[in-house]
Amino acid sequence: MNKIGVIGSGVVAQALASGFIKHGFEVMMGTSDSTKLTEWLSNAGNKGSVGSLAEAASFGDMIVFSVKGTAAEKLILELKDYLKGKTVIDTTNPLNDSPPVNGVLSYFTGPNESLMERLQNLVPDAHFIKAFSCIGSSFMINPSFNEGIPTMFICGNNDHAKAEVKKIVELFGFDVADMGKMEAARAIEPLAMLWCIPGFLNNNWSHAFKLMYA
Repeated sequence: MNKIGVIGSGVVAQALASGFIKHGFEVMMGTSDSTKLTEWLSNAGNKGSVGSLAEAASFGDMIVFSVKGTAAEKLILELKDYLKGKTVIDTTNPLNDSPPVNGVLSYFTGPNESLMERLQNLVPDAHFIKAFSCIGSSFMINPSFNEGIPTMFICGNNDHAKAEVKKIVELFGFDVADMGKMEAARAIEPLAMLWCIPGFLNNNWSHAFKLMYA
């Protein structure tokens, strides 16, 4: 598993793509507008490239799916033929287009569903693993916090895929908390709401979650 296909061109997609290159992987970023990735490509070196969404999905042994939540379901159906049997790191959150209310974002999913479950059900032959969905892009690659190593919450149905993602998450500088099967995404995705509240209310975006045991 040396080739990573990144679906998306936003700040999260670019941060994770750069992290994979930093750790020696080959990366192709897939986008419908390559002009968004001109600067990224100029800094990527010989292990980074840019292609279409389908090209990146085909290129990757592992896929990072990092797109706007409202576009995720339509796009995953367009790419489903390239994802069979592949591990898909799902960073998406079901944000709707409403502004935050008192610092709280609004989701288009209900409490008893998650966007990742919808994606998994649309493409049952892919192995979706939720990760990198509840921390800012600036802290996704080997972050340094005074309180120690932050926790990354993951979940998904396929144990082999989770083991692959666990190695990546640890390589990127996090403790891993495996929350179980895909239904756990119902709890993980709302953590992005919680993570954003100090930012919207106090302009403080320099924090992370840590799970501690007694």
